[in-house]
Amino acid sequence: MNTTDRKPAGPLHILDTRLHADPSRVVLRPFHLGWQAKNAESSRAMKLVEDIAALPEERVRAEYGKILADFAERHWQTEDMFRERWKEVEHSLPLDRMQFSETRRKLIGAYFCHEYTYSAAALMNPSIVPHPDQSGCEGGACRFVMSLRAVGEGHISSIAFREGIAWHDGRFELWPQSAFATSVELDDASLSDADSAVTVHRHRESSLSNTVIFPITEQQRNGLEDLRMVRFDHGGGDYEWIGTYTAYSGSTIRSELLRTTDFRRFLLEPVDGRAGRNKGMALFPEKIGDDYVMVGRQDGKNLYLLRSRRIDRWDDEGTFLMGPRYPWEFIQIGNCGSPIKTEHGWLLFTHGVGAMRKYALGCALLDLDDPSKVIGRTMQPVLTAEDADRSGYVPNVVYTCGVLHVGESLLVPYGISDSSVGFATVKVDELMKLMV
Repeated sequence: MNTTDRKPAGPLHILDTRLHADPSRVVLRPFHLGWQAKNAESSRAMKLVEDIAALPEERVRAEYGKILADFAERHWQTEDMFRERWKEVEHSLPLDRMQFSETRRKLIGAYFCHEYTYSAAALMNPSIVPHPDQSGCEGGACRFVMSLRAVGEGHISSIAFREGIAWHDGRFELWPQSAFATSVELDDASLSDADSAVTVHRHRESSLSNTVIFPITEQQRNGLEDLRMVRFDHGGGDYEWIGTYTAYSGSTIRSELLRTTDFRRFLLEPVDGRAGRNKGMALFPEKIGDDYVMVGRQDGKNLYLLRSRRIDRWDDEGTFLMGPRYPWEFIQIGNCGSPIKTEHGWLLFTHGVGAMRKYALGCALLDLDDPSKVIGRTMQPVLTAEDADRSGYVPNVVYTCGVLHVGESLLVPYGISDSSVGFATVKVDELMKLMV
């Protein structure tokens, strides 16, 4: 992987590596069974099963053979997926009196699946955290997990992952992906309502880099957007990986939490309280005093500091932290992921929106003991969209949901015009020199 420098943009050294939308990466997804369970005797689902049940066995074998010829090489454990979908159909519909051959069951399962290109439209807005497994890392290296907002058919956003390793001198490598991707599965096969927490798990034989988290509840159905992950320190070496994201129903938004200790099982739960109705909340990586603390944009323009005794409930409307000050951020500012603890203070990456709706990245420094105190901030952007990076689905945008602190350096993955992902690196001290 080529990670040589491009032309510097401000203090950040831009690397050559790019990740792009890829319509060839597909997953098998089930049809949700909620609509199928209503009026089951006369439902479209029941009629579909009856049509397949009426086929002669020889025709069943022929039709199933065609499906395998078309799709078996495009997916991982294809027939196992068909069997699982059959079990869900059998559980949801009144099929007690129907006896089917194994081939007919798999054929029914295939009709209740569809192929989905989860990142055909865009790949953007990454977040990055230390990996739970740091075994074997030497010389200041850090294994990492990066989340990505993948946009597919219907402009629906899901969460994809990449794993890799970074070094203190700014170099990094991404682990390869296989040709197959898999969706997480519900621990409980029944769908939950919009206000429920759900637990999902990745397939035991699938790597994290080949795993995708799709919308599950009604509140999430139009997208899981802009996950901001952080490795949260509960004390005593007890870490939990927590991310805030926006659940979009198609008409309403709400902040929710993704929580995991191993990136094998994930809890997705709503953020209760008044603050949960807003976008772009970012959690500090540890408690400050007795409180969990977040940075959020409660009024759509300015940044606020929020506190709570419970991580899943945020009633605090927040204390004003900072507003737009410089022309490149006059329209609005927001956070770009969780603050990073340094010897100088809490380093917070921000984004600003200026003329012609151009997004740029900046930084602010908050007091370690009292993060409501702003020690300094950058007068000029530290990264803007330039040259070819100005073009994309949403032009003139650079945006990140989190950076990785490795030694004295930061690895900064960032979205480019809502279309692709680039990478940059910078020394912490170089950013400190820009603070006023």
